[in-house]
Amino acid sequence: MRNEQLIPRRTPESRAATERIQLVMDLTSRLNVLRHNDIEGRTALLGEILGRPVPETLTIYPPFYCDYGLNLEFGERVFVNQNCSFYDLGGITIGDHTMIGPGVTLSTAGHPVEPGERFNGITTARIDIESNVWIGANATITPGVRIGTGSVVAAGAVVAKDVPPNCVVSSTGYVKRRDLKPTE
Repeated sequence: MRNEQLIPRRTPESRAATERIQLVMDLTSRLNVLRHNDIEGRTALLGEILGRPVPETLTIYPPFYCDYGLNLEFGERVFVNQNCSFYDLGGITIGDHTMIGPGVTLSTAGHPVEPGERFNGITTARIDIESNVWIGANATITPGVRIGTGSVVAAGAVVAKDVPPNCVVSSTGYVKRRDLKPTE
């Protein structure tokens, strides 16, 4: 996994992460019970979750879930459909003009793979989604993955390795279907 880091158990860093996660779970539970037309309330809660103002051109339809919030960066004109889960402890960047379908999961955290090390802490690796990307419904992007500019991730795909720019991928781990023309 690209740039994987370990947050060891029972450390000040793991305690701080746990406290932040508890706070964000409370904020997202409040976000997800607002009336859909309460855009002002939704924007305010998203600002608390992110720890900074929300880009004016960002659209997120609830329900929306994330675990940390502070490591989630959105570009301009990003659209996130309903029921998405962004586990951003390791960092998630979403580039300009990106569309994310319903039920998408972006997960930056896991555990060490070796059985004897699995309970030693949490591993994290950032996800970078470049600009003009479309991620289809119920796709899952795993820790450490980069999705290249202009690419499409098909509905239901599980992406466990980097996606080159301007292509369509599908299936578990993905199968490259074809190249796309770069945008000018």
